[in-house]
Amino acid sequence: MGPRGHAIVLGGGVIGAACAHFLQKAGWRVTVLDKGAFGRGCSHGNCGLVTPSHVLPLAAPGAMGGALRAMLRPNSPFAIKPRLDVGLWAWLLRFARRCNERDLLHAGRAIQALLQSSRKLYDELIAAEALDCEWDTRGLLFVLHSRHGMQHFAATDALLRKQFNQTAQRLDGDEVTAFEPALKSGLAGGFYYDSDAQLRPDRLMSSWKSRLATYGVQVLENCQATEFVADAGTARALRTSRGDLEADAFVVAAGAWTPLLNKELGCAIPIQPGKGYSITMARPARCPKVPLLFEEHRVGVTPFQSGYRLGSTMEFAGYDASLNRKRLNLLREGARHYLYEPECDPVEEEWFGWRPMTPDSLPIIDRSPALDNVVIAAGHNMLGLSMAPATGKLVAQMLSGAPTHLDPTPYRATRFR
Repeated sequence: MGPRGHAIVLGGGVIGAACAHFLQKAGWRVTVLDKGAFGRGCSHGNCGLVTPSHVLPLAAPGAMGGALRAMLRPNSPFAIKPRLDVGLWAWLLRFARRCNERDLLHAGRAIQALLQSSRKLYDELIAAEALDCEWDTRGLLFVLHSRHGMQHFAATDALLRKQFNQTAQRLDGDEVTAFEPALKSGLAGGFYYDSDAQLRPDRLMSSWKSRLATYGVQVLENCQATEFVADAGTARALRTSRGDLEADAFVVAAGAWTPLLNKELGCAIPIQPGKGYSITMARPARCPKVPLLFEEHRVGVTPFQSGYRLGSTMEFAGYDASLNRKRLNLLREGARHYLYEPECDPVEEEWFGWRPMTPDSLPIIDRSPALDNVVIAAGHNMLGLSMAPATGKLVAQMLSGAPTHLDPTPYRATRFR
C-alpha cells in the first residue's frame, strides 16, 4: 500500500506497539514516542495472559458492595488509598451506576469482540513476524479454594456459557490436582479455559520493538509530550521535550497517563490508575504447567519458559510511585494457599504498574472530539495485552478511512458525558 503520511503514536506500551504495527502495515510512516523507555510501563511486568475467557467487566451486580467490604478487611487484595480526589470519587460513582446486569452484558459483548479478534491476531502476528515472546496456547485454569468460591464461580461459568458461548472444563475437588499436580490437595476445584494463552510481555515488547525498527518505525524514548499544536480542529504537531514534532495523524495510547491530555482532546476521559504488582523469579522444581488464577485471593501465576511470575492485586493510590511491599507479600501469601512451591529463589524482579481503569471496563478507541486527526486508544483496564492487536488494527482502519473489522461504537470517547 502506498504512503499515507506520517503518524505519531504517543505511548510505547503494548497498545502503542500494536497501533504502530498496523499503521505501518497500512502504509503510514510511524514514529512512537514515550516519556520513558519503550515497553517499560504496565506492559512490562504483567502476568502475560491473553484471555478470551475474561469477557465480564468488573462492574457487575454486587461488585461495589463487595469492593467496599473488601476494603475493610486487613490484607485485602483490593485497596483504595484514602485521599481527597474528586476524580476518583466521580469514577467510583460511575462504576457503581454500571453494577447491573444490563450494563454488564453490554460491556461484556464489546469486551469479547476485542478479545476474540486479538486472540486470532496474536496467532497470525507471532507466526508472521517471528516474535520471540514464549507464546504458549495451553489455556488457563481458575482455581477455587473454598466450596463457596466454587459455587460462586459456577454461576459465573453458567453466565459465560449462556450469554457468551464461553465454555470451560469443570474440575471438582481433587480432579483439579490431578489436572495440575503443582496444586495442593484439598482444594474445592477449578475451571479450565482452553481458549486462553500466555506470553512473556517483556520479551514481546523487546522483540516487537526490533521488528518495528526493521519496517522503519522510529522510536523516541524519554520524550515527554505536553500538548498539541492545533489549527481549526486539526492537530499539526505534538509539543514535546525534544521540540515540536509534526505529523499528519496522531494516536494517544498513553495508558493511565491519558487523562492528563483531557483538555487537549476535548473530552473527559475517566481513567484511574489501578496499581498492580508482580514478582518474577526462577521456576520452582514443582512448577505449574499452565497459568493459574486464584480467584478468591486475586493472585495470578504464570509459568514462563524462562521464569515464573506471581501477579495481580488492585490498589487505587493515584500516581504513587512507591513499591508497597505489603502488596507484594499478598501475592506470596495468596499463592501459599494453593501451591506446594509458591515461590523460588532467586527473585529477578519486584514490579508495579498502573493499569488504565475505566468505570465500565471498556477502552476508549475513538477520534478526539476536538481534533479530527487524533485517535484515542486507551483505558484497556487489566486487558491491554489481551486487547492490543485488535485495538491496533481498529485504530489503523479508522485513521486510514478503511472499513473497520469491529463495530467501534461501544468504545466511543463521548459515552461518559
